[in-house]
Amino acid sequence: MYLVASFHYNLHTEIAITKLEQLGIPPEQILAVPLEKRGETRNIFDTIHHADGISMFDGGAILGTACMVLGVIYGFVLEWGPIVWGLLGLAGGFLAGFLLDLLFSKLKHSRERSHEQDGELFVLINCDKDQVKEVEKALWDHLALGVAVLPATIE
Repeated sequence: MYLVASFHYNLHTEIAITKLEQLGIPPEQILAVPLEKRGETRNIFDTIHHADGISMFDGGAILGTACMVLGVIYGFVLEWGPIVWGLLGLAGGFLAGFLLDLLFSKLKHSRERSHEQDGELFVLINCDKDQVKEVEKALWDHLALGVAVLPATIE
């Protein structure tokens, strides 16, 4: 039987592999494959083929609308009139909201990167059918992200 487990690469992974060796699985039957992380560059604008679920226009639209309303209201008493002040409020508010969204997303992204693990690791274990339960329990006990059991022969 084959067991496949995914881990964040950290000390728990090393302890899990040591535990598997203590359960009687020889090192030749354990394969650990680290995954390389791609240096991800974030796009400000989404495309039709890729969207990350983060909108950069929400804050701009909200702040632009609020500033436009204020510009129209106070434009009745200011010299250029409500239309010009409404358009200036819309442009200024949208720009300020967009820049705030951009700043907050950069801060959030940098905070996530500082807490992020170095990488992921897949561990493939070849074991006997009677060892599957204890190997699976050892993997879960050492913080595996996921575990799958595969039969030795896939037809």
